[in-house]
Amino acid sequence: MMIDLHAHSNVSDGTQTPADLLAAAAAARLDVVALTDHDSTDGWEPALEAARQHGVGLIPGMEISCKTADGVSVHLLSYLHDRSNLALLEEITRAKDARLSRAERMVDRLSQDYPLSWDDVSAHLAPGATVGRPHIADALVAAGIVADRNEAFASILTAQSPYFLSHYAADPVTAVQLVRAAGGVPVFAHPMASTRGRVAPPEVFQDMIDAGLLGVEVDHRDNTAQGRQWLRKLARERGLFVTGSSDYHGAGKPNLLGENVTAPEVLEQIVDTATGSGAYLP
Repeated sequence: MMIDLHAHSNVSDGTQTPADLLAAAAAARLDVVALTDHDSTDGWEPALEAARQHGVGLIPGMEISCKTADGVSVHLLSYLHDRSNLALLEEITRAKDARLSRAERMVDRLSQDYPLSWDDVSAHLAPGATVGRPHIADALVAAGIVADRNEAFASILTAQSPYFLSHYAADPVTAVQLVRAAGGVPVFAHPMASTRGRVAPPEVFQDMIDAGLLGVEVDHRDNTAQGRQWLRKLARERGLFVTGSSDYHGAGKPNLLGENVTAPEVLEQIVDTATGSGAYLP
């Protein structure tokens, strides 16, 4: 089986609709794909409809933006949680609102030096989408200021840029607890992606595991080889799921559906563990 447990639609920062994402998954011969948009579950219904149409299994999920006390970015994948759980819903709504406010302020800064407005960014947003720097990058590309998202993130939108602003994000331990309380399965996304910035120290992993973390995303293109080795050792010692996935964003990133996959027995464990919502597995 081909199982890819990390993919984004234009409900967050992917470039395809949820339906088109499922069509792409079918074309890539995936048996199962997880929809994990940032801080949003708005794509679940259209994705499920398309999954039924194409005969592709669907794991409804989400990627939650988190930040440690000393500012390290952590992304937490949540699979099969109860999307109506009020505590989790309040947390992701707060993060989503913070992303929007931050993006508006960044564009205001950028407009002082570049021919860019909030309307330019809005043109790249699907209705209700979780706003992020990739949408600003798309507006910069459309304006001819940069060639692609990669150039935007390497220059104008880098964390060291004078245009960069941070935004509210949940504490990762709190996020794990909220996901578990909502009946979901929390998995630490690309934990050793050192090219993206600082990675969480071992004590953060331990605190998250103590709070109920159930898995780590090991096979991901941004994890270093040494990092993958460390993660596999940690998973063996602490009894964690080991997953692999593409982190697909359509044309927004070079990542390809199915470039890394998850073992069928791990998917079975995830489905059996979750109590918040159901998987579609034709």
